[in-house]
Amino acid sequence: MITDDESLKNILINTKVVASVGVSSNEDKPSYWIFNYLMNNGYEMIPVNPTSLEVQGVKSFPDLNSITQKVDVVQVFRKPEDVPPVVESAIQIGAKVVWMQVGVINHPAAKRAEAAGLKVIMDKCMRDTHRRLLGGTLA
Repeated sequence: MITDDESLKNILINTKVVASVGVSSNEDKPSYWIFNYLMNNGYEMIPVNPTSLEVQGVKSFPDLNSITQKVDVVQVFRKPEDVPPVVESAIQIGAKVVWMQVGVINHPAAKRAEAAGLKVIMDKCMRDTHRRLLGGTLA
């Protein structure tokens, strides 16, 4: 499990493509504005939501396995009990990192991801971590 600032910063600097599982197209939801922040701070964002055709003008995919390009980070906005299949898909698509947002804690899924060679961040906001370590803008 990644918790130290140096490792977190390294992940943020080396990440290009983020697939956001469970991101909402509802602008009142935290996942919506976190997605927006990351997109505005240089990341290629891929929404993964089977109930939305697009999020913020970006084509949405029903699941991780439908994405045809390389994904660096799988960001998870799902209930903790829904994380294991997301981790399995993250492993299948060759992601490097599983990043579970604040409140998303699933230790068995984290152990599974780590056993498959993925880095795991759990119960941490990617936006807040980026702002704190890299000074991103809220624009």
